[in-house]
Amino acid sequence: MMEDFKKTSLQDWEQLVAKQLKTDDIYAVLRKENIEGIILQPYYGNAATAGILPRSEENTHLVARYNPDFVDQAFAVLVDGPADELTEKAVFVEKAALENGLPFTAENKYFSLCDILPNNLPAEIYAETVEKLKDLPFEKNYCIDISTHQNAGASMVQQLAVALLKAKELAEQEGPEVLNKLLFRTAIGGNYFLEISKLRALKLLIGQLGKEFGVETTGYIFAENSLRNKTTGDPENNLIRSTLELAAGMIAGADAVFAQDYKIENTDSLSEEISFKQLIVLAYESIINVFGDAAAGAFVVEDATRQLAEKAWQLFLDLEEKGGYLEVLKTGELQRMIYEHGTEEQQKVDDGSIKLIGVNLYPALTPVHEIADLYDPATIKSVRLSQRYEA
Repeated sequence: MMEDFKKTSLQDWEQLVAKQLKTDDIYAVLRKENIEGIILQPYYGNAATAGILPRSEENTHLVARYNPDFVDQAFAVLVDGPADELTEKAVFVEKAALENGLPFTAENKYFSLCDILPNNLPAEIYAETVEKLKDLPFEKNYCIDISTHQNAGASMVQQLAVALLKAKELAEQEGPEVLNKLLFRTAIGGNYFLEISKLRALKLLIGQLGKEFGVETTGYIFAENSLRNKTTGDPENNLIRSTLELAAGMIAGADAVFAQDYKIENTDSLSEEISFKQLIVLAYESIINVFGDAAAGAFVVEDATRQLAEKAWQLFLDLEEKGGYLEVLKTGELQRMIYEHGTEEQQKVDDGSIKLIGVNLYPALTPVHEIADLYDPATIKSVRLSQRYEA
């Protein structure tokens, strides 16, 4: 039956679109710029594919923040403070939980969310934390955190390069086998297809770094929704944004996905539960947490994955030549790089190039803070795009 359908060539498509748009210069209309510098074509007839990229977990863990009110409804739990004894859970452990004496039991699996490399000065590895985590019964002992960088305004390429720089720094200190003990914590922004591509690129890059050290590794990816595009005055829109971000994490094949509270202010037990149940709805309505790499073979995603991976690897090599992660942190080059991209993104919100409902569109608010008061070229810190407009 398929032979009854005429194949459409690129030229056929171009002629049809030119007729509909009433212009011969269709690409000037259809190509859209993006702040990431990734070239997306309006038409794909083919693209090189990376194949189905592996995932450490069989299914994506749906992670709830520990809350006695609904902890029994979650198999995977993030603990960031005191907690009652847990049984048969996947437990993601923040540093504060360790400091509160979280008990470890044989019935649970434990994953560390404790970053062991600083995001700001002083540029020194947390040696004491490394030694402490080494002796604890974690499935993944060390966290490579790039979520802070995303929330600070780093580009996707910068985020990926930082992940490689941090991982290499630790591998050189602790030995190549440490690469199989790493959990990569990343935040997912609102650019749906590029964020799927970013997580897929991270998998490729982790594998490539492992090859450089003679280690086969797939990495363990813990993805959470970004706070960068969330607002204090419109929590319902936050909920819509985070649903798409969490879906992107599952489709990209993250090992665990965590929903930050959709309310920026006045959070409570109910808002925490609603945030977590976004994951439940996504998983049970569409089973996208089951597929290891649902976007594999989609030409636009494959092409963006390739571009992000190539650009990030080159940036990683460039910064390695300058001394590696701790050195570029010490000189301030990394902070300045992220500051420049973050402020560029903020300016694009100001001029309307990046649209944020309830901030610069429906309604368009007036800025009340200076960019210089929110961003610091010497410090990597989270800044929400709407903060400039919030009293």
